Amino acid sequence: MMQDHAASATAPDTVHETVAHVSAVDPETTRPASTGNAFAHIVYVLKSNPVTLISFGLFGIMIIAALLGPYIVPYDPLASNSAVRLQPPSTDHWFGTDQLGRDVFSRVVVATRLDLFIAITAVALSFVIGSMLGSLAGYYGGWFDTISGRMIDTIMAFPLFVLAMGIVAALGNTVENIIYATAIINIPFYARVARGEVNIRRHAGFAQAARLSGNNDLRVLAFHIFPNALPPMMVQISLNLGWAILNAAGLSFIGLGVRPPTPEWGIMVAEGAQFIVSGEWWLAVFPGVSLMLAVLTFNLMGDGLRDMVDPAQRT
Repeated sequence: MMQDHAASATAPDTVHETVAHVSAVDPETTRPASTGNAFAHIVYVLKSNPVTLISFGLFGIMIIAALLGPYIVPYDPLASNSAVRLQPPSTDHWFGTDQLGRDVFSRVVVATRLDLFIAITAVALSFVIGSMLGSLAGYYGGWFDTISGRMIDTIMAFPLFVLAMGIVAALGNTVENIIYATAIINIPFYARVARGEVNIRRHAGFAQAARLSGNNDLRVLAFHIFPNALPPMMVQISLNLGWAILNAAGLSFIGLGVRPPTPEWGIMVAEGAQFIVSGEWWLAVFPGVSLMLAVLTFNLMGDGLRDMVDPAQRT
């Protein structure tokens, strides 16, 4: 009887250690041996998922347009010509011209740089701040977890777009303030995901082994536990990139974003909306389609980014 009681007492510990071992992989033991192995893993992920390959191809086109757009467009995006105003798409003007005679194609391509800059910068800021807050709260708990949790709940209590509107309206509608507002409303997503993932794995077997090897808490958190929280956060990053572009376009659409005549997709949709009824559909359609493709691209990239950074995928 005493033997049975001892076996049943140790069973939960055994199950807990088994689950922790299966659910997380120590990145120190699965780190690629060379840059070539990491590149080979990325190529494998792209080949195994055609949707991921297409999304990364579209993202590559967006990067090229952002970097080289001002140098390869056929017309100056700010130059007006009243002689050709409101011309439909043609061989001379692929996307037509707007009410001031500016080439819509040139403006759409050049606007890629600004929209990508706002989205990537805002998401990078929110990822760094949110993941740090969430990781520390999930690992240490206590008063820091309570305070940070209440701060996150306060942000989430507001409709996020309304909160962004309030921040930009209070600080001024500059590119910097649009980035800050977009970053603030995205911090809770990363904080919550990081807290949950770190809290689950802080007592896992590989984390305990890292501590016994002489690693301090910050090193265990940064190099052993946090890499296992990255896969779900990569999916969140791809979604937030799309939301950030929509947020910037939405602020511009209501007049709180980038100011004219700067080429930006939201402004172009807002300016073109008033001409749709009169038949000049191209003014709003082409910037709107570009905005849609950008958001779709980021949404499709999520699974691929998750597989690329997941330590378990490299075992």
